[in-house]
Amino acid sequence: MSWHQLSITTDEITAPLIADFFSECGAVSVTYMDAKDEPVYEPAIGETKIWQQTTVIGLYELKADPTIIKAKLWQQFETEKLLHWQLERIEDQAWERTWLEYYQPMKFADKLWVCPTDQAQNEVGTVCMTLDPALAFGTGTHATTALCLEWLASHDIKDKIVIDYGCGSGILAVAALLLGAKYAYAVDIDPQALTATKMNAEKNQVDDKISLFLAQDFQPIEADLVLANILAKPLVELSTLITSLVKKDGQLILSGILNEQALDVQDAYKKQFDFSPVTQQQDWCRLDASKRLN
Repeated sequence: MSWHQLSITTDEITAPLIADFFSECGAVSVTYMDAKDEPVYEPAIGETKIWQQTTVIGLYELKADPTIIKAKLWQQFETEKLLHWQLERIEDQAWERTWLEYYQPMKFADKLWVCPTDQAQNEVGTVCMTLDPALAFGTGTHATTALCLEWLASHDIKDKIVIDYGCGSGILAVAALLLGAKYAYAVDIDPQALTATKMNAEKNQVDDKISLFLAQDFQPIEADLVLANILAKPLVELSTLITSLVKKDGQLILSGILNEQALDVQDAYKKQFDFSPVTQQQDWCRLDASKRLN
């Protein structure tokens, strides 16, 4: 199937209005893209940040008339704010298979492989987790997830009770179980995350050792190891809850943190935890801590 892809670049105030206009004109999807390589980091809760120069992209069925859409757009908005109009015809692709061309087996601490299903590794002395990009959650390629996988593969977690708070694809919980953890609790605010986690647990044959919870339904328990790979602001805001999940002398692993945010996150937990030196990868870092006995 083919599609019309219409794109226009404008400022951050006009972009949401154009996105609404595209939707009202029958777009099957609308996307924002950065027009000038301007980084936008973590927004406040409930806030959606876009770029000062934003390209708005509307995807339409071929029966739509781009000439009419463009004419209406120019009638409705100030033309000096409408830059770089572009019309393309694009063809459907098998997006998951295309993406898999760039998703290759990854090895962590000489112990843990993370691989697409058709590239599973059977190296002696290692375990292999198979993941495919069926849903929009992590596969270990991002630095924040890689930092956590590296920690798991570098430590003895045999027979540990683990909580993966903000589980996404469940990659950390599943990896922990494959590396010898006794049981895992996977928690997220998004039902799709639990669907992805369930699928990945079944794929790796550890679904009998994992329980899945929406955050509002999770009754706090104490675990030997708590992993929270989310973002700095929620880590700070949830510090009381996350602290309560770690048993005394237990381990806490925090990720999803920009390097410059590390001290703020540490400050939220330092009353009850002793931190190891910060581990960095690219712009991101991981915080490792042990809960004090008193």
